[in-house]
Amino acid sequence: MPMENSNLAYVFGIIGNIISCLVFLAPLPTFYRIYKNKCTEGFQSLPYLVALFSCMLWLYYGILKTSSIFIVIINTVGCGIEVIYCITYIAYAPRDARKFAIKVFVAMDVVLFVVIFLVTQFAIPKVYRVQILGWVCVTISVSVFAAPLSIVVRVVKTRSVQFMPFTLSLFLTLSAMAWFGYGFFENDVCIYLPNVLGFLLGIIQMMLYAYYSKYGGEKDDEQDKVMSIVVVNPLGLGSCEVFPFPLDENDDIIGEVINQQLQVKKLGLEDENQEKQEKNVEPLEIEIVV
Repeated sequence: MPMENSNLAYVFGIIGNIISCLVFLAPLPTFYRIYKNKCTEGFQSLPYLVALFSCMLWLYYGILKTSSIFIVIINTVGCGIEVIYCITYIAYAPRDARKFAIKVFVAMDVVLFVVIFLVTQFAIPKVYRVQILGWVCVTISVSVFAAPLSIVVRVVKTRSVQFMPFTLSLFLTLSAMAWFGYGFFENDVCIYLPNVLGFLLGIIQMMLYAYYSKYGGEKDDEQDKVMSIVVVNPLGLGSCEVFPFPLDENDDIIGEVINQQLQVKKLGLEDENQEKQEKNVEPLEIEIVV
């Protein structure tokens, strides 16, 4: 590799590590809330389990390639953060959600990873090992683009950007650009290819935000607490995409129920205020003169 390309790859690798670390830390408020309330509040574990699996694969790829120190660093950090997220979730999740999280963790992050490790180590010639593992990583990264794409569709349908924070889209776009630059100057198609998609998706998200933000999209805080989860989407090298998102496909029904509850609460407060006003009314004394 020419010295100039090597220096540029080094610069992009540092930038990518810094931005990706910030994105990895984005769900911290969510997990602090889970820890504080001792309840997962309807949040899902699957995004974090997928992010952990992606980081493990990219870490393995970086170790096999031997010269990819920046890939090793960021995905080691990512694995550590995602493990903390998963442990926190399992500790405070309801029984059924905890069982599901543990099953997925064992099936994907343990069994499937071990299978990939054994196949690449013992069934594939060493000369092809890095290349095949790299394309496995690309496939996993590209396959999870469904999550942000579904949010893009939702923004278009609802004309609301409440589920697509601009700051996060911007940082994810910058992260994709940094890792694309690193992969390009390292001449590693397995690194820069998925980040081309990440960059394009980030640009689309920011354009949609600029267009639909004029329609507003603010909603009640009480409803937002119940109807949001964090969706994590590994883009290329362990970056994660975090979006508030409805609990499930019945979110309209959930929203209607929540609105009804808020209306009942509002009516209850009005009745209570009316009772207080009646109690504070002094009795009217009428003097009758004969």
